[in-house]
Amino acid sequence: QVQLVESGGGLVQPGGSLRLSCAASRTRLSIYTMGWYRQAPGEQRELVATITSGGSTNYADSVKGRFTISRDNAKNTLYLQMNSLKPEDTAVYSCHAVYRAYDYWGQGTQVTVSA
Repeated sequence: QVQLVESGGGLVQPGGSLRLSCAASRTRLSIYTMGWYRQAPGEQRELVATITSGGSTNYADSVKGRFTISRDNAKNTLYLQMNSLKPEDTAVYSCHAVYRAYDYWGQGTQVTVSA
């Protein structure tokens, strides 16, 4: 069974940085469109960033210029570099992989931005 496992979350001060990783097993991530989503308490899940198999990226307006999505197909891993973090970035971040009828989610990793 395909598994996506996120890591890299934690507690960081405002203005700080974190790098999230999403490692896949039992599949080749290179064929998937990948994305990071987040959900804050009491809020709907929202798109943060996506990257296609060809490397085209898309970002939510709230993170443009601060977050960078990337992928390393050789390592079968998706990344999210988050800089200049704000308290409003606090949420559970989950990775997503989609290819045709195949659709997978990771379990999520908590990011808390607080002084």
